[in-house]
Amino acid sequence: MLGGLPVPIDPNVLVGFATADDAAVYRLTDDIALALTIDVFTPVVDDPYDFGAIAAANSLSDIYAMGATPIAMLSFVGFPRGKLPWDVLQRILLGGAEKAREAGVDVVGGHTVDDPEPKCGYAVVGTVHPGRVIPNAGGRPGDVLVLTKPLGSGVLSTAIKRDLVDVADIRRVVDVMAGLNKGAAQAMAEVGVHACTDITGFGLLGHLHELAVASGVGATVRAEAVPILPRVLELIGDGVVPGGTWTNVESTEPFVRWANGVDERVRVALADAQTSGGLVVAVPPERTDALVSALHRAKTHTAAVIGELTEGASGQIQVHP
Repeated sequence: MLGGLPVPIDPNVLVGFATADDAAVYRLTDDIALALTIDVFTPVVDDPYDFGAIAAANSLSDIYAMGATPIAMLSFVGFPRGKLPWDVLQRILLGGAEKAREAGVDVVGGHTVDDPEPKCGYAVVGTVHPGRVIPNAGGRPGDVLVLTKPLGSGVLSTAIKRDLVDVADIRRVVDVMAGLNKGAAQAMAEVGVHACTDITGFGLLGHLHELAVASGVGATVRAEAVPILPRVLELIGDGVVPGGTWTNVESTEPFVRWANGVDERVRVALADAQTSGGLVVAVPPERTDALVSALHRAKTHTAAVIGELTEGASGQIQVHP
């Protein structure tokens, strides 16, 4: 679809949409570039405050994935006027504003429209040195893949809508989705990595595929090393799977090769459509231990070594048990 659009010709556009990266990057000076992103989605949890916080964390992740530091945010909300109390809108905005403050930035403006289905999202602007951008196109064969959050938020969000999980399950997945990737970004900058992307709607396999295509490499993933939230495999076995995840499962067929012994439920989890997921980072093998240690110091949800980038067909992924 994007192939029909004019490509940027401004030489100061360092990252556009050609590589399906997380944010655009525009060079202002030799020392400063802007990272720019926007993301909007419908509720994934029932609590308005949590919804706003997750929406803010989700948008901020695009900036963190580029190695940039956020400096300002704008909000967007679609709200069904007259169908929900105004305090619901206030709680959505408060959740986002306080999550932004946690990230060290302010929501400086925004826009609201009358919409039959609630929506919330944020445009975020960040800064980064032009020579320190971490694109999804920088991966090299031999790079180790490290994941900073567990998978399964799509399945659990669907279970929440069907009243199939308890309060502890809800708080656990909200904590993951609302968690900032700020510490992970700081760890990347400290250690020095080759490539990064955040895991959102296309699932781990879909976004890793984009990174591999952009970098001109293949990838291998060790399924047992991938962290998955509690209850997720059980729920998948019971058929609690969002439609977007099934779409992802189908879309991965051309580029994923499964070794014998990978649980069918795990195959679904690796394609689960995430909201505000973690970062998957391609780090030189000699810096892997340093990155994992830095992530532990930053208290990221996980610091899991899940695979590596390989020589071979661009974008092809091998998954082993």
